[in-house]
Formats: sequence, structure tokens, C-alpha cells
Amino acid sequence: MGSGWSVTAAVLASAVLHACWNALAHRATDSTAAVALISLGFGALSAPLVLVTPSPAASSWPYLAVAAMLHIIYMVLLARSYSLGEFGQVYPQARGSAPLVVAFVAVVWVGERLTWPLLAGVATVCGGLAVLVGLHRVHNPRAVLSAVLAGLFIAGYTTVDGLGVRRAGGVVGYTAWLLLALGMGVLGYALVVYGRGLAAVLRRQWWLALVGGALGWASYALVLWAQTRGALAAVAALRETSVVAAAVIGTLFFGERFGRRRIVATVLVAAGVVLLNL
Repeated sequence: MGSGWSVTAAVLASAVLHACWNALAHRATDSTAAVALISLGFGALSAPLVLVTPSPAASSWPYLAVAAMLHIIYMVLLARSYSLGEFGQVYPQARGSAPLVVAFVAVVWVGERLTWPLLAGVATVCGGLAVLVGLHRVHNPRAVLSAVLAGLFIAGYTTVDGLGVRRAGGVVGYTAWLLLALGMGVLGYALVVYGRGLAAVLRRQWWLALVGGALGWASYALVLWAQTRGALAAVAALRETSVVAAAVIGTLFFGERFGRRRIVATVLVAAGVVLLNL
């Protein structure tokens, strides 16, 4: 991927952390409340950092503002998807639709040059993700629609963040301001949904903000760091290997079967990772 295995290791760690906090959100009795709490955790962890770290460079602020809006809409769609569909169906559909869109945007608008090994790696990873998506029958078309829309917003914020963080002058400051804005935005949405009942929700599931927020914050900081050192398309494809981690989580904790098709998908994703590092 141009910057070696350190970037790959960071993105793969980010992918596992991302799958973990999404599993927490799905397993909660109220997915909207869970996503709101985890987002609140993002904001709570970010608030001290914006006070002690240098602010992002002025040229990155337009990107940060757009990315924050895309993230907020994505989180709302994610909550809706989890309330309507199964984890093993919704998560791969949301994540798996993003890498090819990011690759297209990176080449056409950003001007990145993708070598044949990179293109083959992106395509192979996406093929593995497609196998995972195809494992599940469509039980609720609304869940599928929400997940696919979430995937488009993932592609949007991945591209915008990749451009913004390269102009920011520092990963931690950019991450802190972004996730603070995300946390406040999703909290506002939760206030509209729950009204005065939000306080009771916060008291019952406060631990989600702590655990899920920490997992999500670390996950996104790692991928933003990687985006300063690797091609956007390659990083996006690697990040979505989180669906493999999600498949393992689904098998261990949600009673979903890890059959031959999941093994094929895992092998394809692993092969794609190797190609991305040639």
C-alpha cells in the first residue's frame, strides 16, 4: 500500500475495534439509544483533547464540517438499520458498499493513481465482502435500504476525511474536533427522539458511552492516521475487513453459523490485503 505493513496493521486494528463497538450497538435493546450513547462517548473523550491539542489547520475546517455532517447522518441510518435487521446482514451491507465508491472518487476527483496490484487488492477485498453480504436473505427491505444508504455516507465521509486530515497538520486534533461534533450532533438527534426520556436511557446504559466510545474513538483515530500515509482507496478497502471480524463476532455471540462461504470470504479478504501491500 505504499507505506508498508505499519499502515496495514493500524487499519486492521481499526477494523476490529469498529466491529466491536457496532456489535455492542446492535446487541443493545434499543439501537438508537445505543448509537446515541456511543456517539456521546466520542464527544466526551474528545472534549478534553480539543483543549490541549493544536487545532486543525484552517484549510481543513471545511472538510471537517462536511465530514461531521456525513458522520451524523450515517450514525442515524446505522441506528435505524440495526433496529430493523440482523447484525450479520446489516453490517456487511453497510460497510461492503463503500470501498468501490471511494476508489472511484479517489481516481476521478482526488487524482490518486492506483497501480494494478492496488486495484486487484481493492477488487479482491470487495469480492470477499460481497460473499459475506450474499450469505443473508433479505428479511426486511427497509433494513437493506438503510444499510446501503449508510454505505454511501461511509464512502462520503471516508473521502472527505481523507482529504481533510491531510490538510489538518495533526491527526489527534482533527479526530477530536470531528468526533466532538459527531457526538453533539447525534445527541441532538436523540433529544428529538426521546425528549425528556433521554436522561433515563442514559442512566440505564451509561457503560455503552464509556466502552463503545473508547473503542470507536481509537478505531477512527487509527484509520485517519493511516489516511495520511496510504492511498484512500486502499485504506477504505482494508478498513472494511471489519466485516470479517463482525462475522466472527456474529458466530461467537449471536449464534450465526461460520460455514464454507464465510471461509471463502475470509480467504478472499486476506488475499486482497496481501495484494494491497505489494
